[in-house]
Amino acid sequence: MPEPRSVIVICTANQCRSPMAAAILRNYLNRMDPDTSWRVESAGTWATPGVPATPQGVQVMAQRGLDTSQHRSRSISKGLLDQFQLILTMESGHKEAIQVEFPDLANRVFLLTEMAGHKVSIKDPIGEPFFKYQSTAREIDEWITRGLPKILENLNYPEIE
Repeated sequence: MPEPRSVIVICTANQCRSPMAAAILRNYLNRMDPDTSWRVESAGTWATPGVPATPQGVQVMAQRGLDTSQHRSRSISKGLLDQFQLILTMESGHKEAIQVEFPDLANRVFLLTEMAGHKVSIKDPIGEPFFKYQSTAREIDEWITRGLPKILENLNYPEIE
């Protein structure tokens, strides 16, 4: 049974995009309603467990006042994904992989951009210059901002009987 008010964000290695997206979304939700217990985490479809977030990603988040320095990567599993109401992916390939591997979770899996009515993958900045990490963080932030009403709806917030 998924935990109430829970979101997991998925990318490939769980070292850059999904930790950034989780930090940004968690910040928005906590600022919006600090009295609600939000659970926002991240994982990767091909993650090596225990790897820190990229230094560039940590730096970009620090510039935004968010700390991802303690993040360690982890891989998706049925047991992990079962705990979350909403599963948001960075790329369509991540969404498809989860839906094929775990068909009973298909109705909880969306591209992050689908929350804003689009179907656009967010490119991985790994190996790119620092400014690409900054632009990826801005892009993630924009999609979260635009998709927040739908994210909240999927989390049944405010609670609707």
